[in-house]
Amino acid sequence: MTEPANTEPANEARYRANFRDEVDGARLYHALAEAEPNPDLAKVYARLAAIEEAHAEVWRKQLEALGKTIRNPPPGWRTRALSYLARRFGPAFVLPVIGGLERADSSKYDTQSEAVAGGLPQDERSHARILQVIAQGVPNGLPGAALARLEGRHRSGGNALRAAVLGANDGLVSNLSLVAGVAGATIDSRTLLVTGIAGLVAGACSMAMGEWLSVNSARELYQGQIQTEAMELEQAPDEEVEEIALIYQAKGLPEAEAQALAAKMMDNKQTALDTLVREELGIDPEELGGSAWTAAGTSFALFAIGAVFPLLGFIALDGEQAVLAGIVASAFALFAIGAGTSLFTGRGLLFSGARQMAIGLGSAAITYGIGRLIGVSLGG
Repeated sequence: MTEPANTEPANEARYRANFRDEVDGARLYHALAEAEPNPDLAKVYARLAAIEEAHAEVWRKQLEALGKTIRNPPPGWRTRALSYLARRFGPAFVLPVIGGLERADSSKYDTQSEAVAGGLPQDERSHARILQVIAQGVPNGLPGAALARLEGRHRSGGNALRAAVLGANDGLVSNLSLVAGVAGATIDSRTLLVTGIAGLVAGACSMAMGEWLSVNSARELYQGQIQTEAMELEQAPDEEVEEIALIYQAKGLPEAEAQALAAKMMDNKQTALDTLVREELGIDPEELGGSAWTAAGTSFALFAIGAVFPLLGFIALDGEQAVLAGIVASAFALFAIGAGTSLFTGRGLLFSGARQMAIGLGSAAITYGIGRLIGVSLGG
């Protein structure tokens, strides 16, 4: 087993970092518990928070053994952001992000002897598995209403936060590159503004159309699968009863109980169909993947929000000044988007923001160079 540097300053720094992470984890799970309307899930989140608090005490005691005192630090920016989003949009909105962070950190204690002695590595891996179960809608023992809740909302929720950040990034980088490319050939303000607006509208419409087609095609596929399942339920009810029984056996029910439940469920064909659709096909019949129009509108808006930044300079300036102002506004927006990605990557805020800004501005520089070459060639 590889041990960290066995010096008091190094150990103190490590203990403090671990303590801070555990305190932040407890705060985040408490926020999920408070925001979760389902009492069964709220209890799960509260229990996870209690475990994180116990982990924090492990590191507090290690610091006390070194003669150090420590107070709970203020919440980290990532914890504040995710807690706010959970309260505003519901835990399902941030659950994929938190689950990804837990999986990334699940092995962080494997090389720390103090953590191994306290069983912390096992707890961390358990947390990652629990969140994965919730996010994927595989309850494994959660009762009744909680089971239905997990199979519906959490399965179909997806990573909306990631999609929002990346959608805005698409609009920003593509329109910044477009405007920069044309600016390489001509610095005429009217031409650049018209180009930028055209790029915004065209790109946003393309994104919206693509999203509409994707979601609508998925809905039509799901509807066809549900109709097929309904037909099989009418034509071969005995086989469908057996399928329902096997589903509940897979969930842990004894064979006799699973068969009795399946037979009882067949008294109401709609209930039986709903069960088969959710369990066998993995489809929420109430949502069918969500609204195609809502997805299209959201995609349009996110792309347009990002694409407008390169055009901000043209509100009050002309020529090169307008282009430079748009580049500066875009640079700040790129940094903010990069910082946003660190919510679900776990990388540092400054690193993520600077990397995203460098990539976006690099893309604009390339298109500017190409536009410059084309402009010189056409100009003779």
